[in-house]
Amino acid sequence: MKYDGTVTITSLLTILLVTLHLAGDIVRGLAPGNLATLGVLAFVVAVWLYGTLLLPGRRGAYIILLLGSLLGLVIPIVHMKGAGVGESVAQTDGAFFFVWILLALGASAAFLLILAVRGLWGLRRRGSRDPSP
Repeated sequence: MKYDGTVTITSLLTILLVTLHLAGDIVRGLAPGNLATLGVLAFVVAVWLYGTLLLPGRRGAYIILLLGSLLGLVIPIVHMKGAGVGESVAQTDGAFFFVWILLALGASAAFLLILAVRGLWGLRRRGSRDPSP
């Protein structure tokens, strides 16, 4: 599969939804809003953006996107198991938007996972290595 706009847009959308979700977690007190959280998030998002925007079509990009999509899939799964969706969230302002973000994040992360696996599989089938810049 040729690296195209679909992969880039899906990855950027998933990054946006992950950051919106984490902001909601911090506001509701479900995640700490401290410097460590900021540092980890900044590092993860920077690497994810690097893979999305600066390594198009390369094996490294697909691996980064694969890991990012798995992270995006873990978040709704954890919340749906009871770590955040329930009485404590339902009674807060913006609960509908919070749950909508979880659902959209799960869908976009699953789609990104499919795109990343297809991209890796396509590189493997062609037997190509990382293209030179």
